[in-house]
Amino acid sequence: MTPRDDSHGNDSPWSDLDRPPLNAGALRRALVRPGSLWTELEVVPSTGSTNSDLVTRAVDAKVAEGAVLVAEEQSAGRGRLDRRWSAPPRSGLFFSVLLRPDDVPVARWGWLPLLTGVSVATGLARAAGVDTALKWPNDLLVTVGGEERKAGGILAERAGEDGVVIGVGINVTLRENELPVPGAASLLLAGAAATDRDPLLRAVLRALEDWYGRWRDAGGDPVSSGLQETYAAGCATLGRTVRAELPGDRSIVGEAVAVDGDGRLVLATGEGVQEPVGAGDIVHLRPA
Repeated sequence: MTPRDDSHGNDSPWSDLDRPPLNAGALRRALVRPGSLWTELEVVPSTGSTNSDLVTRAVDAKVAEGAVLVAEEQSAGRGRLDRRWSAPPRSGLFFSVLLRPDDVPVARWGWLPLLTGVSVATGLARAAGVDTALKWPNDLLVTVGGEERKAGGILAERAGEDGVVIGVGINVTLRENELPVPGAASLLLAGAAATDRDPLLRAVLRALEDWYGRWRDAGGDPVSSGLQETYAAGCATLGRTVRAELPGDRSIVGEAVAVDGDGRLVLATGEGVQEPVGAGDIVHLRPA
């Protein structure tokens, strides 16, 4: 596939007037500038997965840090545990970024998905005026009709020895009859004040640049960078009874009491043990 800036498929990009195409040129002018983290930005009409594409480019072509790949539509987008992520064309923001935090100890790279979650929540609060919350480790939650629902997700993948590709998917204008699964939502359904994707993407990438810079300047320290405290403040998982479904068909039930210095979720179990969870699927069992 030859990448292009705008959607020029068989259908006009204006076939859905509520979902205009992204303006790649304007986005580049706003974000790719001297001194910015963002070094290139490309918008393609469709792809299987922006993460897969950018990981391949990062490894094969040694793409510079700060590359951004955005797709108007993904046919094989992936979430954690290889779950599929799909949505109608131009109904959301589907993008990946390449980071090379080679001056930060690899042991602290596990904070990057959480850092991205904080950045997405920050950007959307500013540009969309919608309250968002983070479900550990990588889901973006909004409230629709008093019910907490998932409107976005984050996936981090290694790209060679010194790179990490972070993929973000956000449902922006999905209508109720377009939701892929029960429990899904969109910014539109959550009452967002704005659903124009250009300013939303700019706000998210600017927040990501800011938080990544703070974290990197602190050598990846989540405490001195303020990341650990900010993540905990916006994490909807803390204070709840949850079930952690772990690899090997094992599960733990307990109260989520903290996110530790390694970005792990700490559960206080009924046996009086505090157990950190570094990977797994978290199910909220009761409201905070």
